[in-house]
Amino acid sequence: MTSGQSGPYGDPGEQGQGGPPQGWNPPPSQPPYGQPPQGQPPYGQPPYGQPSQGQPPYGEQYPGYAPAPSAPTGYGAPTPMERPTTVRVGIGALVASLVLGLIQSIVTFSDMEGLIEQSMLESTDAAITEDLVRTGIVIGVVITLIILGLQALFIWFAWQGRNWARIVIWVLGGLSVLFGLLGLGAGTGQSTGFLTSLGWFSLILTAVGIVALALKPSNEWYRYRGWQRANGQG
Repeated sequence: MTSGQSGPYGDPGEQGQGGPPQGWNPPPSQPPYGQPPQGQPPYGQPPYGQPSQGQPPYGEQYPGYAPAPSAPTGYGAPTPMERPTTVRVGIGALVASLVLGLIQSIVTFSDMEGLIEQSMLESTDAAITEDLVRTGIVIGVVITLIILGLQALFIWFAWQGRNWARIVIWVLGGLSVLFGLLGLGAGTGQSTGFLTSLGWFSLILTAVGIVALALKPSNEWYRYRGWQRANGQG
């Protein structure tokens, strides 16, 4: 090639032999095969902050799927119960027995002289005096009033659903019925007969109350009341 000829890209004297033409910019450098250009996410992944194809945005449910049901409030709680008839009947019978016991004590005090005379006639022991009989009757009446007061307290707690009060009533009521059956039947006077009748009615009502509080509806209600107190609802 002579000096008068130019190269393929122009005058070699001006642009250099074999060099690129003037004004031509080379393309940007390409990344290795299989890697995305700089600043772009890998192939198949969405740009940052945008959900991928087929996935809902963050915090939203998949279409066609309902949210998972939550557990119902109060799961495991027993069915609410009203005070059953057996408890009402049992407590009512015990209250009636308590009233009869109170009347019996009042009648005993009002007929003190008749009781003393009756006791002296039936006694065969010369050592028993009138004062001794009087003292014994007074002590018996006082003890009876204390027992009646305690029974009223236990009946109130049993009405509120306290199972321990029901157990106490079973014990005291059972003993009252047992010893009442053994002790009643003495006396022939009008006043003594009246007291004996009150005693029998009182024992019958006590037995009815004990049985009613031991029936199945009563047991379920006392168990429910215990659950309420354990969970701060009663």
